[in-house]
Amino acid sequence: MTPVLRTEALTKRYGRHQALTDVSLTIPAGRVVGLVGPNGAGKSTLLNLTAGTITPTSGTIEVLGSSPAASAAQLADVGFVAQDTPVYAGLTVADHLRLGAKLNPKWDGRLAERRIAQVGLDPTQKAGRLSGGQRAQLALTIAAAKRPQLLIFDEPVSSLDPLARRAFLQSLMEFVAELEVGVILSSHLLSDLERVCDHLIVLTGSRVQLAGDVEDLLAAHYRLVGARSDLETLPPGVTMVLAEHTGRQSTLIVHDTTGELPKLVPDAERLDLEDMILAYLNRAARVSAGITAEPLGAQR
Repeated sequence: MTPVLRTEALTKRYGRHQALTDVSLTIPAGRVVGLVGPNGAGKSTLLNLTAGTITPTSGTIEVLGSSPAASAAQLADVGFVAQDTPVYAGLTVADHLRLGAKLNPKWDGRLAERRIAQVGLDPTQKAGRLSGGQRAQLALTIAAAKRPQLLIFDEPVSSLDPLARRAFLQSLMEFVAELEVGVILSSHLLSDLERVCDHLIVLTGSRVQLAGDVEDLLAAHYRLVGARSDLETLPPGVTMVLAEHTGRQSTLIVHDTTGELPKLVPDAERLDLEDMILAYLNRAARVSAGITAEPLGAQR
């Protein structure tokens, strides 16, 4: 199947600011992708390039097999909800659905009306008077009723309370199951991503640090704990992601490309998604701060 997103050396600059640098990705069809990174990492830039609202400085990007926003048909296949789930404050919920029907050739009015009723939105209510969670549900419904092949969300739940976040993610996964749609979702909330995502991209400092199916990534990352002298040399094919030391003990987060580490180090511990992501974010923060990796054998 055609990947929903394929990039090669994708780069975007704003004047002297490097927003994305040499990003090469392939996201298979049917994935729910979590896009993670600190503020300023380039997440919104990548999503806007994918949606076709901006163009690259260099490199290539294909969305659903063609250039973003290359045609009306391509635009119809992508639903994009920007930051803060924008809606029109002066329009009612029903007005939004009528506007969606006029602008989108594949508009599914029955789906939109059914979902609005299910989440308890009053069609006569103006969007400016809705709660944050209700606005998010309205924006999600409009994006999904386009019947797209790809849904893109830029921090859709960051300002919502826990109950509203849970309701939004539940609705999103119901749309994924019903429409068989791919999703790219950026968020700082790692616990939410762990609930819904099966593919991960970690982006820091304008560069991709980690990308792949969550199951495969978790199967290849471990925590090693032991005396410094015991961890000075890692087996071939095992690379260090992050190291933390005390006077007597070292804790390493490592990436095993061989699949043999558990046989060689029986005490190796699997990571959960949050620990794996934080290891890469911490490593990038240390590099940005000019903190070099300390040799394992160094003494304090």
